[in-house]
Parts: sequence; C-alpha cells; structure tokens
Amino acid sequence: RKYIQVTTQTTTLIPNSQYIHISTMPNATAEAHKAEGNKFFKAGQFAAAIEKYKEATAVDPTVPAYWSNMSACYEKLKNWPEAANAASECIKADSKFIKGYFRLAVAQKAQNELTACIKTLESGIALDSTNPDLKRIKKEVIELQRNEQVAALCRNAETQMQNGDIAGAYKSLELASRQDAGNPDIERMMSKVKPKYEAMERRRKQGLSPTEQFKEKGDELYKAANFEEAIKWYTKCIEKLGMSDTSELIVKARSNRAACYKQISNFDGTIEDCTEVLQIDPDNVKALVRRAQAFEAVERYRYALQDVKQVLQMPYHKVGKANFDLCNGLQHRLNRVVAQLKAMS
Repeated sequence: RKYIQVTTQTTTLIPNSQYIHISTMPNATAEAHKAEGNKFFKAGQFAAAIEKYKEATAVDPTVPAYWSNMSACYEKLKNWPEAANAASECIKADSKFIKGYFRLAVAQKAQNELTACIKTLESGIALDSTNPDLKRIKKEVIELQRNEQVAALCRNAETQMQNGDIAGAYKSLELASRQDAGNPDIERMMSKVKPKYEAMERRRKQGLSPTEQFKEKGDELYKAANFEEAIKWYTKCIEKLGMSDTSELIVKARSNRAACYKQISNFDGTIEDCTEVLQIDPDNVKALVRRAQAFEAVERYRYALQDVKQVLQMPYHKVGKANFDLCNGLQHRLNRVVAQLKAMS
C-alpha cells in the first residue's frame, strides 16, 4: 500500500502506509498575490489591493480569505454592490467562514436590504451563536427595521387623516406607539386623532343593540387579556343570536371566542367554534389557522394538515404574509409528523 500526499506542486509516494490521505497546500502564487494585496490594503491603496486579491482568486477561487479581503476593500471604497458580490463568493468558497457572513451583512445593511441582511446574519449566527459582530449588527438592523415600520405607520396615519379615515389613523398610530412609545411625532398626531376617534366610538356604541353590546364587552376584555371573562360575554352574544343564526355578528363572536379558548389552551372549544365559523364562511382564514393549531395541539395531525393546505391554496393577498409564513412552517412540521406516524404503523 502507498500513502499519497498531494500538494499544488508535487506528488510524493510514501511506502508502507495503511491509508490514502489527500491534503491541499496553499497555492504559493495565490498567496503571493494575497500578500501584495495586504500591503496595499495597509497603505490605504484599496483599488490596487482589489486587483491583487482578484489575481489570487483567479489562481485559486476556493480560498475564502481572498474574497473576504476583496470585500473589505470594496467596503472601504463604499462600493457596496461589489462588496456584497465578493462576500457572497467568500461564502460559496467556504460556507463555514464566518467573516463572509459578516462582510455580506455589512454590505446589505449599507444598501438598506434589511430583510436579506437579517437572513445572512441568522445563517452566520447558526454557525457561531456567540459571535459578537454578527449579534451587534443584527441588533442594529432590527432597530432600523423598527424605525422604518414606525415611519411607514405614521405616513399611513397622515394619509388616513387627510382622507377622513379617523378609525384607520387611530389604529395605525396605536401600532406605531407600541413599537416606539414616547415618540413625540406619534404623540402629536395622536392628540389630534384620539378625541375624534373616541367621539366616533361613543356614537357607535350608542347605536349598538344589546346583543352587539355583549360582543363589544367581550372585545374589551379580550384586549385586556381577560380571556375567561371575555368568553362569558361572547357566549351571551352567541346564545342570544341562537344556533341557527348565520350573521356576521355570530361569525365574529364565535371567532373571537375561539381565540380566547386557544389562549387558555381549551383546544376542543377552539375546534368547535372554528368549525361553526367555517360552516358559515368556509374560507375564513383565521378560523382555519386557529383550528389547525388546535388540531395539532390535540395530536390530530392529519386534520391540521388539511386546514393548513386549504389556507396555502388560497390567494396570497387574502391569506397575508404572517398567516402564509405560519402555515408554511406548520405544513413542513406536520408533514414530518405524519410521515413518522405512517412509518410506525
């Protein structure tokens, strides 16, 4: 038997070895180009350094450090698209080279590609969960996303106010306030909208029937996270309407009571109310999603999978991103469980 050692320059045969082992040594020419690039980088000559790193990658594109250094040069020159391209090549060269994820994230953040940046950071953190640079950038990007969301909600509220949609403006500002409490711009806009909204709500509630007031009381308790009391008021509304009722009011009351049952882990109650809603409105997304989650909780996986598949077959704009992503993840999980059950049977 022979032991074969392979380098980029020579092949040596070593007798009497039990194994065949292959090890690749760094290419001397590529390393020389890298060394020249490093000198240019230290001297602040980033364009010249880039050319040397390019020469190194032309000789051996599988070394991640060449691409990483090139990305760092582009970063210094604020050429973010090329910095991102070099970082992507770095990751292709070695998917475990953490600095590649860092370089790519920096470039994506600079180009305001925040969603892609988060994905890059999560991929890197999956490899090194304690990396301080990746964790720091992720925190910064999440903050940028939050600021963007708040600004968008404020712009939306401004437009809604101009169009006379006081309820819509109030809702937008409430969402913005939850993400940035104490923001003076939000408080200024809210001071104009809230009095008008509260006056509208007083008029609306005065016009409610006794049955509608039961549902309204349930809504208030639900928002206060008092789910058991909310259930009592939704139940009063449902009982007043009767089992044969198919109005929008009973759909809302049952749907909201199902949400309460889910919060207190009464999954049988959730399934029952969602089923009643779906008899009236077969494509009710909220009812399908809640029932699927409840079916999973009581280990009725095939039924859960049926509901999830029905949601995923609906138009995306009707389902919405949050529900689509939730159901997509749920489908993958349920498919695995169902496959395991089949294998066991």
